Amino acid sequence: MERRTTQPRPDWQQTVEEQGLVYPLTRHPDDSLRPYWDESAYYVFSLPEVEALEEVVEELHGMCLAAAEHIVAEHRFADLGITDPRVAKAVAEAWRRRAELPSVYGRFDLRYDGNGPAKLLEYNADTPTSLVEAASPQWFWMEERFPGADQWNSLHERLVAAWTKQSALLPPGSPLYFAYSSADELGEDLMTVAYLKETAEQAGLDTGWISVEEIGWDRLSGRFVDTRLRFIRSCFKLYPWEWLTTDRFADHVLDTLDNGGGTGTTLWIEPAWKMLLSNKALLAVLWELYPDHPNLLPAYLDGPRELAGTTGYVTKPLLGREGAGVTIHEPGAKAVVREESCCYQQLAPLPSFDGNRVVLGAWVVEDESAGLGIRESSGLITDEYARFLPHVIL
Repeated sequence: MERRTTQPRPDWQQTVEEQGLVYPLTRHPDDSLRPYWDESAYYVFSLPEVEALEEVVEELHGMCLAAAEHIVAEHRFADLGITDPRVAKAVAEAWRRRAELPSVYGRFDLRYDGNGPAKLLEYNADTPTSLVEAASPQWFWMEERFPGADQWNSLHERLVAAWTKQSALLPPGSPLYFAYSSADELGEDLMTVAYLKETAEQAGLDTGWISVEEIGWDRLSGRFVDTRLRFIRSCFKLYPWEWLTTDRFADHVLDTLDNGGGTGTTLWIEPAWKMLLSNKALLAVLWELYPDHPNLLPAYLDGPRELAGTTGYVTKPLLGREGAGVTIHEPGAKAVVREESCCYQQLAPLPSFDGNRVVLGAWVVEDESAGLGIRESSGLITDEYARFLPHVIL
């Protein structure tokens, strides 16, 4: 793994926007606009290095599924902050009937510097983003800058294949809706959903288009409907399950949930069992089940334990995105246990390449490794101001 600098293409912004990345710039607190898509540098991997990382990702995915089975079997929903019996029941049922429910993708965030084993930082398995830039613009960048080279990137073909394979699980005779949030001003939500809709259409699916805010509730039929009052029988959403099960429509969601076998009236993708994997408590459960595994960091739910006096630790809210609420505690710092439910994970500072802190976003589609996206940040927490850099296999 190596970071190399290069000269950006003169028309890079227009180019990536035409390829679907309509948010190539990020507005910073000082009101300046700086590149989110950053091709002033790129990362180089060897093929054996990528093949080894692919094996790690697929092993971690299998371990996460085993951890989900353990959580359901031992009824450990409270450890995940799932205290509503109806929600716990829905998640457990979805897990038991997961073979009947479409499930498409997820993204592992890994600490890796090219020298030691990759370490799992978290698993974004419900509403992962940065998919568009990983699948499309960086592939076209490689073809233009490094013709004949390769990239850890089979996202597009695997997504199309996944929709093709899982189309039989969708309710017949109605479109698969794709829902985005109109409140997202950057357009990331919109373009992620638009890209996934495109892959579904290439798989031959009949699709629909709607914002989450436009989804209606028909009191007479007791069903969710679109703007033309047509029933929404199935829907892919970039709207987290923890919101879907707690907002003002939560009772309707649970009452009408198709959890496999056509038992309800609305099937949601990703399915409810993804709540087991998109929760930081998963990290502690994994450490319980696989202590000292080379690709895991020690993690606990009751406090930092020995980490406070030795390696230092990171406190992570069980639910959160883009580093929100994450705090770093250096070695020797006093052990602090928050009132809110958190995961306490060993501090493993992100590696620095030329002063840039790097995290690897490794994608899985269904159960297979499918691609890589790299983000850089100025600090130890990868936040909303991180940059996306392309990569190549040489």
